[in-house]
Amino acid sequence: MTEQPHKTPKLPTSAIQTDSGIRAETEHWFEYPVIAQPHHTDYGGVVWHGTYLTWMESARVECLRSIGVDFAELVALGCDLPVVELSLKYHLPIQLGMRAIVKTRLNQTQGVRMHWDYKIQSPDTQKLFVSGRVTLVGVDREKGKIVRQLPAHLQNALGKLKQG
Repeated sequence: MTEQPHKTPKLPTSAIQTDSGIRAETEHWFEYPVIAQPHHTDYGGVVWHGTYLTWMESARVECLRSIGVDFAELVALGCDLPVVELSLKYHLPIQLGMRAIVKTRLNQTQGVRMHWDYKIQSPDTQKLFVSGRVTLVGVDREKGKIVRQLPAHLQNALGKLKQG
């Protein structure tokens, strides 16, 4: 009797469960108004490129606050959300004294990664100044490592953004 080689059974790929996460299904944007102040600009009165990042982060933090996530409390509980990827496109400059609306939305989550979209526009939406995308990842502050799963209260709150 010849011995047959043992074959490991393979599951069909359709049996593998993947975390589909959250993906934006609407055009619902959180809006955060800004005014270009002197400390936001260079000597020519044009908003310095790093100011846009500050405005975007402020908009994201306020968006989270609007759904019940206080960023300071999240950090105090040991979870941080550092930026791991950033992409910006500068379309038009903002000048000293100009008003703009920073629009942000959670576009998608993949496991512990959160992809946020941004538009910085004129209040009448006729001019697009900056567009971009930021990716955050959940990190355990004590261990300094990426978490396996976002805290439950954060996951639940992020679900509210999907419903828009």
